[in-house]
Amino acid sequence: MRSQIRLGRIAGIEIGLHYSWFIIAFLIGMSLVGEFHSTMPQWSKAVTWSAACVTALLFFVTLLLHELAHSLVAKAKGLKVRAITLFALGGVSQIESEAPNAKTEFWIAIVGPLSSLLIGAICLGVARGIGWTKLTVAQNPVAAVLLWLGYINLTLAVFNMIPGYPLDGGRVLRAIIWFFNKNAVRATQLAARVGQVVAFLFILYGLFRFFTVENFGGVWLAFIGWFLLDASRSSAAQVELMDLLRGRTVADLMERDCPVVPSHLSLYDFVHQLMLRNGRRCYIVVQGDQLVGLITPNEVKHVPAEEWPQTSVQSAMRPVSQLKVVSPETPVVQALEVISRDDINQLPVVAGGRLHGVFSRASVTGFLRNRAELLRR
Repeated sequence: MRSQIRLGRIAGIEIGLHYSWFIIAFLIGMSLVGEFHSTMPQWSKAVTWSAACVTALLFFVTLLLHELAHSLVAKAKGLKVRAITLFALGGVSQIESEAPNAKTEFWIAIVGPLSSLLIGAICLGVARGIGWTKLTVAQNPVAAVLLWLGYINLTLAVFNMIPGYPLDGGRVLRAIIWFFNKNAVRATQLAARVGQVVAFLFILYGLFRFFTVENFGGVWLAFIGWFLLDASRSSAAQVELMDLLRGRTVADLMERDCPVVPSHLSLYDFVHQLMLRNGRRCYIVVQGDQLVGLITPNEVKHVPAEEWPQTSVQSAMRPVSQLKVVSPETPVVQALEVISRDDINQLPVVAGGRLHGVFSRASVTGFLRNRAELLRR
């Protein structure tokens, strides 16, 4: 999940928001207004709304701290962390590669719930220090905010430790299984099955509450279950795919008969003789047998149509100095990480200054399709 709004960087990690964050932030804020109004009727509207807004914002700060804990441990273990995105169901750390061993996976997974547990304990401790006790209602707005944050973080710590892969608890379970059976893929499959069972239980219990108690909270539980079910299946499939591709190089999967266009061709001829006729979107630009750039509809559209006859492909292309390229010996898994990290569709495969082919997501899709068809025979 990518950020639509970037907030900055912490420890070199990009922090951002997905648009869905605003929906859940609004819903949490409104529910807090209702909760504070019912439990603290003596508060003025200004105090109630202020407390609700501050609590909602601090809640997302604690979610960010939870994800930062995952990311910082991952970085300490030598993994690259691209970004943290806050969205409707919480936050996600975009770690570019899988943990290399079970111990690393365990510590990356467990540190999130531990951080939420620590945050919750600190909030409750500070609330107690300014006068709140278990036998009294927090009358002080600061104590009320801390009290809510304390309990919700303790709840998050417990929820995240549910062994439902890919929740933190499911990743801890995967790490434990991995440690004993020494097989990361098998451990992922077993943890994912447990996660799917947990997800089905969430869905069934949510539907039961909705139809018997007539509580819309049941719909929310069912939605969480559906999300976990989908995430569990997707995560397991991704790990299995990476295992299947491990050991293969770009040369094994790349497209060798990629479309090539000479740099001197005019954009008008390029568009009407090539792009509009064969439906290809990406072309390698060459001078002789040397790669000089790449051109797609994105580059063409930046040139006004009336200038196409007088503009060469070379003038509009993205030069090779701006391209991400790989060698034929590059591992497929590494090439896919580059494509995902830089959000690009294809990588020219270059060695000795000469183009050998093009590697793309379609290369992997074609390999998997052919393999599936052969296995069905």
